[in-house]
Amino acid sequence: MDGIHDLGGKHGFGKVQTEADEVAFPERWQGAVFTMVNSLFFSGVAHNADHFRHAIERIDPVSYLNDGYYGRWLGGLETLLVEADRVSQADINERAITLGAAADGRIAARPNPQPDVFPAEAAAANAQASEDMPPSAHRDVEQAPRFAVDETVRTITTSVPGHTRLPAYARGAPGKIVAWHGAWVYPDSNAHGQGEQPQHLYTVAFSGADLWGSGGDSGLEVCLDLFEPYLLKG
Repeated sequence: MDGIHDLGGKHGFGKVQTEADEVAFPERWQGAVFTMVNSLFFSGVAHNADHFRHAIERIDPVSYLNDGYYGRWLGGLETLLVEADRVSQADINERAITLGAAADGRIAARPNPQPDVFPAEAAAANAQASEDMPPSAHRDVEQAPRFAVDETVRTITTSVPGHTRLPAYARGAPGKIVAWHGAWVYPDSNAHGQGEQPQHLYTVAFSGADLWGSGGDSGLEVCLDLFEPYLLKG
C-alpha cells in the first residue's frame, strides 16, 4: 500500500543517524511496548509478523514520523487490539487521560471500522505452524523459479491495497538477479489471512541511475530481496 511508512529512497530525510553504545530500550516504556507486542502473538491478536507490520503501516501519518520506533509499535498494537474487539479506542483514550495525556492529544492508532478480518482457519493455521515449524519463513515448494541468476528483470509498477515488501522507489525499475534464496512465506498474502502462498525470493541489484536518474550517486548499486510476483521479464 502507498503510505507515509514507505520512506525508503525518498529525498529530504538525510542519513540514518546512529548512536554510539546505543541501548535497546533507552526509556522504560519502550521495553513495556516490546513486551505487550509479543503478548499479541501469544493471545491471537497478531497472527504473524506481516499482520503486525501492516497495522504499523496504517497508523496516523504524523505519528509515524514523530513517535519513534516503539511509538509506531504502540500505535500498531492499539490498532490491532481495537480491531480484535479486545478493547475499545474510548477505553484506551480514557486510560491515557487518567495517566496524564491531553484530552485532545494526537492518537496514533487508526483501527479500521470494518477491519480486514483474519479468517478463523487462517488464524488456526498460523498458530499450528508456530508450534510445528522451526522459526523460519523458508518453505519447500514444487514449482520451479521463473528467473535465474544473472537474468535481467523489471519490477512491477502498480501499488497494492494491502501489505507489500516492494518499496515504492523501486517500482518499474530494471535490475539484475544476483541471488536466488528458494521459496519463502509471501508477506502480501500472509498479512491478510490469505495463507502463506510461498513465493520464490531473489536478490535483485539496481543501479542508482535506474532508481533515481542522473541525480543518484555515481556507481551506486542497491540490492533488494524481492518476491517473484514483484518481477517481470526484463
